[in-house]
Amino acid sequence: MTEPWHTKITQINPNEVRVRGYDIAELMGRVSFGASVYLILMGELPSEKVARLMDAIIVSSIDHGATPPSCLAARTVASTGASLSQSVAAGIMSINKHHGGAIENCARQLSEIINRKHAMDISFDEAAKVELDQMKAKGVRMSGFGHRVHTADPRTARLFELATEAGACAEHVLAARAVEQAFIAKGKPLPINVDGAIGAILADLGFPPEIMNGVFMIARVPGLVAHVTEEQSSQKPMRKIDPVNHTYSGPEARTI
Repeated sequence: MTEPWHTKITQINPNEVRVRGYDIAELMGRVSFGASVYLILMGELPSEKVARLMDAIIVSSIDHGATPPSCLAARTVASTGASLSQSVAAGIMSINKHHGGAIENCARQLSEIINRKHAMDISFDEAAKVELDQMKAKGVRMSGFGHRVHTADPRTARLFELATEAGACAEHVLAARAVEQAFIAKGKPLPINVDGAIGAILADLGFPPEIMNGVFMIARVPGLVAHVTEEQSSQKPMRKIDPVNHTYSGPEARTI
């Protein structure tokens, strides 16, 4: 008999499911989705404030309209007559280096700034300036700053507010703020966008960079499901999908 391989994630026994050691029936109705995502990825349940922060991160990325590549890919595949799973999978497969990938990229770049700060015993502002100058010389773009639509991403401020409440603003957030100030000093303001905020916050929460894009994928799936089912139910098959020429026809602005 061969030696069994091991997993630390979920244990299945007759009439029992345990995720990271916790009975899933006990988690149900007591633990939020954000807290559950934190648990299965990080191995432990978060504090109440970090759980609230995780919920906010997921909500912040649930959808961004019909123009992102993942949405266009999902709708295009849906228009061919593909199934829901095939169409959503196409959207997820388009989340890569240049779409959604800014979260991981930004976190890694902020870590370089932190390392430079400590290695050179300089301030975050100085480290950010040096790092950005070197990146520019190499033709490398800083991820997580600026936005094709927003001049002040409305999601960023709220995430940082919740991160402050949760005690999750540490060196990566400080490095991100320093990068923002460095861009201002250069006369080219590029505010932190939602990807940059998520990358900085997840890094300060201890998330490994290689799973950060997975958090974005988890968040974006409901939006893709909504777009695919709308495409299948209200649009003609095999249509040419214009990424810009569309209008919103949903509910008017409302509050909770």
